[in-house]
Amino acid sequence: MDDDRYGGDVLSGDWRSRGVKKVRQVPLERDMVLEDPATGWAGAVVRLEAGNVELEDWKGRTRSFPFSGQFLLEGELVTLGRPQAPVGRSAAAARGASGQGAPSSGRPGAAPAVRHASDGGRLRTASGSFAVESQRARVALPSRIMVEGKHDAELVEKVWGADLRVEGVVVEELSGVDNLAAVLDEFQPSRDRRVGVLVDHLVPGSKESRFASSVMQGKWGAHVLVVGHPFVDVWQSVKPGRLGLESWPTIPRSIEWKQGICQHLGWPHAEQADIARAWQRILGQVRTFADLEPQLLGRVEELIDFVTEPRG
Repeated sequence: MDDDRYGGDVLSGDWRSRGVKKVRQVPLERDMVLEDPATGWAGAVVRLEAGNVELEDWKGRTRSFPFSGQFLLEGELVTLGRPQAPVGRSAAAARGASGQGAPSSGRPGAAPAVRHASDGGRLRTASGSFAVESQRARVALPSRIMVEGKHDAELVEKVWGADLRVEGVVVEELSGVDNLAAVLDEFQPSRDRRVGVLVDHLVPGSKESRFASSVMQGKWGAHVLVVGHPFVDVWQSVKPGRLGLESWPTIPRSIEWKQGICQHLGWPHAEQADIARAWQRILGQVRTFADLEPQLLGRVEELIDFVTEPRG
């Protein structure tokens, strides 16, 4: 009689890993911003050599860590997988020489939701709102939020992306506020197709303020809301302390602003690919809404309310 009253061997199988949260593995990429959880050192990936990954901080200082270790990527603990493309200064130089230095156009995802003990363990999104768990993204609303460019869109996605998917709101790039009038004529806003627009440097007397005034007083004005922040560029909406600065430097008007910022920080700035990498380093320091200036936070929340306002 074959009666095993005690069942199988309780020690068989992978019993050690039961109940242990698995750490996601992500392929290593150049300029990926990582943080070593043990030391707090954060920087962009510049080299993989002899089993070590080299991170360069905003001051240009470098430090190496074991490739096999664990890192924080946008607040999430991860391990690193083998890179799908060469990682190293020589590889970057080769890309620049071949005219392929620009980064992928894929938009970084939203920062992961985080549980806080003070909230009873409930998840909060990067925008500070409670996450709606186990809910699929809604079908996109006919209304839209429009932003000036790619960097604006990436920042909005990182902080508000989870909320926007729940609401079904799509964010589109204008590629410059100069295109706003033409885009609105094509989109044809209405009571059921509202458009909220986020504009950089919306201060009295600026080009942006003149465009905004013209649109709000034009034929689409009843169904369009144009708001903005006072910063020269959305880069400035990131609190300077996240980059180790007391304040953002003042750049002379004779110097292109982003290039001037990179030069001040000691970062490469000769090519557009350098500017793109600089933005990824800045964006990598944004974890939640708390890392952004309130002048931006309020405006984005205002736009979300405008385009999701119930019909009636």
